Amino acid sequence: MAKLSELELLFKKVEAKVVKGIFEYGLIEDGDRIMIGLSGGKDSLALIDFLGRRMKIHRPKFELVVAHIIMTNVPYHSDLEYLRAHTEQYGIPFVVHETSFDPTTDHRKSPCFLCSWNRRKAMFEVAKANNCNKIALGHHQDDIIQTLLMNMTYQGAFSTMPPKLKMEKFDMTIIRPMCLVEEKDLIRIAEWRGYKKQIKACPYETSSSRPDMKEIVAKLEELNPHVRRNIWGSMANIQSDYLPQKHEEQ
Repeated sequence: MAKLSELELLFKKVEAKVVKGIFEYGLIEDGDRIMIGLSGGKDSLALIDFLGRRMKIHRPKFELVVAHIIMTNVPYHSDLEYLRAHTEQYGIPFVVHETSFDPTTDHRKSPCFLCSWNRRKAMFEVAKANNCNKIALGHHQDDIIQTLLMNMTYQGAFSTMPPKLKMEKFDMTIIRPMCLVEEKDLIRIAEWRGYKKQIKACPYETSSSRPDMKEIVAKLEELNPHVRRNIWGSMANIQSDYLPQKHEEQ
């Protein structure tokens, strides 16, 4: 048997984390039909690789559909043939859906927000049209930790993007199978597998605080190399007796 290379071993290690996340958080069940939202970035391309391979395994038994949403009034060039080929290598149906939004309809919201909301709404519509009960997104552990810190900093809320979220309004469940995967490993996998970058030139995109949060996590890791694991664990270890409690008058 040929010895696996360092990057092949990394892929196997990350794949094991995806499987762990699937079972630890109950993300996929027998009979699921799951739509993967394919943006064209490294994360969603990797998600197709991991779930496409997992789909061949008997337990749990599930089906996949891949959808790529095009916002026609945003200059985002996607190589559809590349995305289709990447998807169909696993025998997964590939759906392209076009939509648009009018940034003048709601001046209270930024165009970036309106674009994101309309894209997400289109994903639900495509998932329903293809008889899917779940949507898989390519968010990784770094995304989830950074969102937690942003919500604490800017919203005063201890919340983030959970691995599994039931959207009652849309009768759909959002899952994030790469919730235990670190971005640095996905970057190496993307380079190894030669994922092709898509061209993006959005006039509405605004600066985000996410890069700042990424730097903060890096600084914390300098203080404690286990900080990522500890922040992740803190979300399931809420010690309410040691938190401020408002007094309720009798």
